[in-house]
Amino acid sequence: MAKTHSFSIYLLREGVTPEAALRTDTKLVEATAPSNVPEGSRLFILDSVPKPPWWKAYFGVSENLLQTLKGALLLVPVAGRWFALTFGPVYHNLGDEAYEYDFGLRVTLNSLDPNKLRSTDTVQPGASQRRRTQLPRESDLTFFDFDRDSTVLKSLTGKVKEALKPLFRQATGSSSLRISSDTLPTGIPPLLQQLLSLYSSEEYKVTFPDIQNITPVREPWVKALLDAKLELALREKDASLILSVPEIVDYSDNINATFSGMGSGLVYEDVYAGILFDYIESKGGDPSSMSLDEFKKISLVITNSSEVPMGRFGLYRALFYETALPGDSAHYHLVEGQWYRVESAYVTRLSGAVDPHFDTCDLPDYADADEGVYNVRAASERPPSICLDKKDISPPRQKQVEPCDVLRLKAGGAEMIHVKRSTLSNQLSHLFNQGANACELIRLEPQSLQALKDLITTLAGSDEQSFLDAIDGDKVSVRYAIVTHKDVTKKSENLPLFSRISLMRALRGLKAMGVSANVCYVKDVSPPKAGKKKARKKKKGSSAAPPAAIA
Repeated sequence: MAKTHSFSIYLLREGVTPEAALRTDTKLVEATAPSNVPEGSRLFILDSVPKPPWWKAYFGVSENLLQTLKGALLLVPVAGRWFALTFGPVYHNLGDEAYEYDFGLRVTLNSLDPNKLRSTDTVQPGASQRRRTQLPRESDLTFFDFDRDSTVLKSLTGKVKEALKPLFRQATGSSSLRISSDTLPTGIPPLLQQLLSLYSSEEYKVTFPDIQNITPVREPWVKALLDAKLELALREKDASLILSVPEIVDYSDNINATFSGMGSGLVYEDVYAGILFDYIESKGGDPSSMSLDEFKKISLVITNSSEVPMGRFGLYRALFYETALPGDSAHYHLVEGQWYRVESAYVTRLSGAVDPHFDTCDLPDYADADEGVYNVRAASERPPSICLDKKDISPPRQKQVEPCDVLRLKAGGAEMIHVKRSTLSNQLSHLFNQGANACELIRLEPQSLQALKDLITTLAGSDEQSFLDAIDGDKVSVRYAIVTHKDVTKKSENLPLFSRISLMRALRGLKAMGVSANVCYVKDVSPPKAGKKKARKKKKGSSAAPPAAIA
């Protein structure tokens, strides 16, 4: 039986030559007349100078110990394209823009038996959650807890289909394709020819339907085009730009925002794109003439009520932006500093799933100091209702869980209303999950159900029995109330992509529990609050101090 060898294979972009494929600072040198390489190929080798390991001196080892790195990179022409095969630690010598970033994963998807998967690497962009899942035996994708609607597949490992076993038996695909093969050097070009055919195939869309609804943009040249669109949007103060805090924030502490990067700025109570441009212009800048790199030097700074910095975020990470590229049907979304590509058919399907749940709003307009004040007023102005904001129904020794912000009797049932003054991805995702989790908790945890009943008994007054009858009769519905200045007729278009995905998942979960749910926009009639100067700090032994700066 012939011995197998491991290969890591990259496909160079069309038009990229061997000279252009390697980084300008490469340490590789071209081998001198190798005698057993495929015709037309070029072999580059890494032959580093032997040196002792760092721990030899660290531990005072007297023996003469030397180590060295060896490697090779073979460039092979096939059907008008070039492949790069790497052996040892040399892949980083390829230029960032030299190769196709989806080659390995796509070939793997077209090669694997869908029932013989072994490992997946995934990421959920909305939560920035990364996970590697391995199973002790071959399984299909459902056993990997892979959600096609919200998860990006980064890498996949498994056994190939029967028809491909003469080529290789197992494959791992990401940017590169990793396989083991017993092929001889003369057999490398035919092997690569078949891999090129697999890369061109769309058979994976049948075997793994919708597996790549959302994919991170990794190609530097595509990122450059998208960044150029973002730069233009910033220069033109595009109304679709969203400035956000890229972490969940407790607004009960009267969170404020300011900026750094161009000097100390005013303090704002609201976070939105307009305050960014106010800041730039107040420092003598002109957004219409700034480059993206100049914008990136600015940071969003979050402070508490005492103006103590609580978090600092680069502007690129704090922006949400959706756009498209000419001649490309996909949608592109900037989320926390990462661009994502979303197929247009998926966006259409997503809208079709959530838009029917949007309803007209029968709650009062928002003109309040904060959500807590609004929830109290909404409950009092829309009786019979009780405010359950900041109440707790969690089981013992678990973290606090609010049942809802407002509980209202409606159409013979109890409507659990969850309110959020935001259209930012992370906060809305939290809101949607909270609505589904609260319903699940009162159904599965008797102590949580009793805690809700106790709150009703304490707060509902003469309507107590009606509320209890609705809860006991399982006549419960959920309403997500989103406070916004935006055009309410746009429905889900007002929400960032990953918020729409979170909403769809929450609606599906509620439906599985037999709970109806809807979404409405509460009109925000409160005027945007102007910035204010930072408070002056008093020095010890002095009555006053200069304005405090958040650099």
